[in-house]
Amino acid sequence: MTNMILVPDKLALATERNVQPAVHHQPNGFSDRFALGFTKLLRFSADRLFAKRYGHRAIVLETVAAVPGMVGAMLTHLSCLRRMRDDDGWIRTLMEEAENERMHLMTFIEIAKPTWFERMMILSVQGVFLVGFSILYLVSSRTAHRVVGYFEEEAVTSYTLYLQEIDEGRSPNVPAPAIAKHYWKMADDAKLRDVVLLVRADEAHHRDVNHGFANKLNGQPDDPALVAAYPDHASEIRLHV
Repeated sequence: MTNMILVPDKLALATERNVQPAVHHQPNGFSDRFALGFTKLLRFSADRLFAKRYGHRAIVLETVAAVPGMVGAMLTHLSCLRRMRDDDGWIRTLMEEAENERMHLMTFIEIAKPTWFERMMILSVQGVFLVGFSILYLVSSRTAHRVVGYFEEEAVTSYTLYLQEIDEGRSPNVPAPAIAKHYWKMADDAKLRDVVLLVRADEAHHRDVNHGFANKLNGQPDDPALVAAYPDHASEIRLHV
């Protein structure tokens, strides 16, 4: 039996590869180019595995996307303790990012049930990425934040393509899961399209925040006014039933 996960449609692959981020930080120097090259490598792998299967793509990638915020928060916390200095609000921001990405995962699990192949992939990819990103953050936190910024650029692109699939009728616009309606304070009749719009807005915010952190660590000016708006979220994320 042919594994369609590993044999994606050629037209779908071509569409994925030709789309470029609407907002893009131009790389400057080796650190930025390394971050961009690493991101493009992961994008190529995701395209090969999940072209046009955006629900399943989101499940696997959100398990990875939730790692950098927690790693960054922990290592920043330890650094501030050693140096006995303030964190300038970075720790709370990064922990919020990690929690937000986890809520994306919990939402898409209700929409596209992961296969056994995807579950095995999550176990292996998350472990490797956790170790690799932790080492990168210790060596160069600036590069690590730039990587996340580029990750989020690609995430915005992927969710834009997901919206196109829904609008053109190739993906069903099912009712929004209860956990999504609670977390984003959505209307009772909210649909998947509404969820994807909010998830994309979350990713755009994380994109700008992480590029801003990388700029600060590189001694460059950062304008908070340029950061994309962050959707309103429930203060109590646990859904009580």
